[in-house]
Amino acid sequence: MAVKADMGRKYRAYPTLEQDEILTRWGHHTRALWNLALEHRLMVGRKHDGVSWVWSTEQCLLLTEIRNDSDESVHWIRDLPATAGQQVLRRLDHAFKSWANPDHHARRPLFKRRDSAMSIPFPGQKVRIRRLNRRWAEVHIPKLGGLRFRLSRALGGELRSCTLVRDGLGWHVSFGIHTGTGAAEPNEKPGCGVDFGVKVAAWVSTESTPRIMPPSLTQGEQLRLKVLERRKARQVTYAKKHQGGKYSNRLRRTIAQIAALRARQARRRLDFTHKLTTDLAKNHGFVGIEDLHILNMVKSAKGTAAQPGVGVGRKRALNRGIYDNTPGERRRQLDYKTLLYGSQLRPVPPHGTSQTCPECGERDVRSRIGCGREFACVHCGYTGHADRTASIEIEARARRMGDTVIKSTRSARKGARGRPTDTRLRAAPGAHVS
Repeated sequence: MAVKADMGRKYRAYPTLEQDEILTRWGHHTRALWNLALEHRLMVGRKHDGVSWVWSTEQCLLLTEIRNDSDESVHWIRDLPATAGQQVLRRLDHAFKSWANPDHHARRPLFKRRDSAMSIPFPGQKVRIRRLNRRWAEVHIPKLGGLRFRLSRALGGELRSCTLVRDGLGWHVSFGIHTGTGAAEPNEKPGCGVDFGVKVAAWVSTESTPRIMPPSLTQGEQLRLKVLERRKARQVTYAKKHQGGKYSNRLRRTIAQIAALRARQARRRLDFTHKLTTDLAKNHGFVGIEDLHILNMVKSAKGTAAQPGVGVGRKRALNRGIYDNTPGERRRQLDYKTLLYGSQLRPVPPHGTSQTCPECGERDVRSRIGCGREFACVHCGYTGHADRTASIEIEARARRMGDTVIKSTRSARKGARGRPTDTRLRAAPGAHVS
């Protein structure tokens, strides 16, 4: 059995100017190859009425034929390392399998736009890591050479994959590592319930004060972001009117400055999320959370200039607050961190958690009057913060679950509309023939 990566490591990379140009070119090539392979698979699926699909095994044969072709129109495929192209096709396999899995909430694989994040994957056996000193190391990439990166932490395992990623702050190198770490023994610590919110990032049932996430952007950065967004809008309007939609260098610099601020914001948000989830998983025997469906929560109110909707601006601001607190990422991290620290993640039904009294156990909508954060039970007179009340109810529901964890409500929607069934996982006969 192949050894798979069970942990990830991410480092800041510092390519030379020549390497940066090559990586940028490869990033666009991988996006084009993804879109080409996706269109090919969808075409084969339509041809076979959605009963079967073509997979990377067949498409890798086509990729080899194209690379051996002397046609200049496909020179970009020859420029991209063969192993990187094969990894793109295998990642597309994973996307289709997630779409076909009824227990997975993934949607149909989408085409990547030009402004999508650049990602260049390589298998672990095709790269080599050499340590330069205590703080620096370099990874040897096929057709690129040694790429220096900041060794901020030890690898701590066997290298299985390597991915070069670019965001608004520059290039990063991510390694998939096999550490061999299994699930830890139960830590026998008391459990807790956690209510994730917007203004209150998290309220733990065993604590009397909430966890507040610091602002991901300072006031100065927020003002600068607003100025840059307005400048970008003016420059885009000018480009459409006078330049046929072609972006100028000034507009590209504005977009890069916005991307840098957004990337810095994402880092701060992720740093808080990691610290929060690590503390929850490390210091509790089980962590109860609400089994939320995020996509349903952020469905925006629609409106036009002619027929404006009701509360569109407020709903948009609420959606931004939900995304800023990353509830899906928190659950993803708790999924694997609870196993590492000997605790257990218990998702519970979210209905009425902030309407149920922790003293008498009565659920009544009248206990939550208005949009305030106060809870006042109309039956026993208990009062308290609504988020803390919800966290106590979440803990109670998690305790009633015992050692069994409720599957996500998304898992029950087997054979949902627009999702392929298991029969569509077969490869189309003769699909490798162009």
